[in-house]
Amino acid sequence: MTTASIPSSVACLQESALDPAHAVLRHRQPAGEPWLAEIGAGQTVRIVDLEGNQAADVLFYNRRDVAEHYSASDTLLRQGGIYLTTGSVLVSNEGRPMLTIVADTCGRHDTLGGACAAESNTVRYALQKKFMHSCRDNFLTALVHADIGLDQRDLVPNVNFFMNVPVTPEGGLQFADGISGPGKYVELRAEMDLWMLVSNCPQLNNPCNAYNPTPVEFIVWDEAADAA
Repeated sequence: MTTASIPSSVACLQESALDPAHAVLRHRQPAGEPWLAEIGAGQTVRIVDLEGNQAADVLFYNRRDVAEHYSASDTLLRQGGIYLTTGSVLVSNEGRPMLTIVADTCGRHDTLGGACAAESNTVRYALQKKFMHSCRDNFLTALVHADIGLDQRDLVPNVNFFMNVPVTPEGGLQFADGISGPGKYVELRAEMDLWMLVSNCPQLNNPCNAYNPTPVEFIVWDEAADAA
């Protein structure tokens, strides 16, 4: 299959009817920092780009069996596209739905760019960038402080919410200016009990964070929540 024939999901903007006043959790994640959270089956989590153009790198694991995790390849094959937006289903390595995007005011989210790391900072930018703070370091920091049976061997390709990584006609990836903005959000309904592993990306070397990492917010509602 040529790159030109790979379908990309059409952006499907959809606002949410959920009221933050009825949320069971509101968590403001500082710029550049890691977080590990429990999300229950049926709960809805909203990720808010508070100041705009901030990439949030996220991985999901089945809380009942951590060997089951988000799979980029299964997700893209299932939906027939390389970007995520309203209606996209995030699929596990066992082929099961993990989450469904139920609202999205950004338009699309990256599945190909991966998490920045010491190695990628060196290759993409310069040798002296190797030891800059990275998403892979964030993931490992969160896991080393949690006793949940996950370690560096369990890190797989992640979702980059709000990040803009176009695919060129030649098959390359471009880290481009974001298409998000202040207050834009994506909302996902959990289809199973999950661990949500977050790196609020600290990247300073490409436009994914407008060269200035900023906070994001996570808002969680229980299954019975509504807008009333």
